[in-house]
Amino acid sequence: MSDINSSELTQFRDMVKRFLDKEIKPYYEQWEKDGLIPREVWHSMGANGLLAVDLPEEYGGCGVSYLYSMAILEEASYANYGSLATGLSVHSDIAAPYVLHIGNEAQRQQWLPKLASGEVIGAIGMTEPGTGSDLQAIRTTAILDGDHYVLNGSKTFITNGQHADLVILAAKTDPTGGAKGVSLFLVDMNLAGCARGRNLEKMGLHAQDTSELFFDNVKLPLDSLLGEAGKGFSYLMNELPRERLNLSVCAVAAAEGLLAETVAYTQERKAFGNPISKLQNTRFTLATCHTDIAINRAFVDQCVRQYMEGKLDATQAAVAKLASTDMQGRVADACLQMFGGYGYMLEYPAARAYVDARIQRIYGGTNEIMKEVIARSLVGR
Repeated sequence: MSDINSSELTQFRDMVKRFLDKEIKPYYEQWEKDGLIPREVWHSMGANGLLAVDLPEEYGGCGVSYLYSMAILEEASYANYGSLATGLSVHSDIAAPYVLHIGNEAQRQQWLPKLASGEVIGAIGMTEPGTGSDLQAIRTTAILDGDHYVLNGSKTFITNGQHADLVILAAKTDPTGGAKGVSLFLVDMNLAGCARGRNLEKMGLHAQDTSELFFDNVKLPLDSLLGEAGKGFSYLMNELPRERLNLSVCAVAAAEGLLAETVAYTQERKAFGNPISKLQNTRFTLATCHTDIAINRAFVDQCVRQYMEGKLDATQAAVAKLASTDMQGRVADACLQMFGGYGYMLEYPAARAYVDARIQRIYGGTNEIMKEVIARSLVGR
């Protein structure tokens, strides 16, 4: 973390902020109404070096540390662009690392430069109807048949689902093998038999395309297998800490941004002849939110340091995800209350921040699952 306050990272953050102000802010409200961020935005982010930035330069990345990828997520979250932050996290910080860490050289050369440029948009296909966080219960199958696999099944709640070109897909190659029967595949959504369902209507994150995906006798080439057959579940477990760290980073930054908006509002809004920031209840609420955020910021920064040192384990990531997303929910609720009736209006930042925050305790593994992961590290199964 020695470069967390470096001039280079500060300059990079300033560039990200300028990009968000110019390319995102004027259009974001319309995208929320449309239920989709245009594909051209991905191209623009790629052209400006804002996708998969910590990939090695040989694969189209910038060759920088995770701190730079974290900075992009933080700035988008701080600005209350939750839909953008979520899509970016899946594309740059989940899909791309799967290919980099598990893929062979041919797979890296095929997909990573396109992910970095925005030519290809990445998604993760894990969740299925009825399975939720229980990944061992997936029913999608990829059965070896001569020189290819035959893929059948469906996925739901897939982030970037409407735009996705590449899906990191979990499927059973051995339906009787339990966790040891799960394998991962690089699925090109242009293959015959791949189909997208509707763009799902959600409570929040309205501009984030979230979809159902369907696979009907899709013939997957043998080189679509990511890593080794039967090791999919262990690959998932290895990559989950970064996913949950990303959610924690976004949670803290989103709470910080909302608190800043709320502080400004309470100094402008008057009641009984004075700004409501003069009322004790307001002051104490803001102080509590600040304290809650500061404590979580310290722990998440510690987890970032551990991740960069290769020391972040599943338990620490679960603690971070549980604590930070619970905190985000508390802060969002408290700040919305400070806006009064205006807080319930979607044109005010508190309303969007509130509905966007709710999913944080569900995706990436529900917070109940986080408690189970933590408990197992304490008392076993």
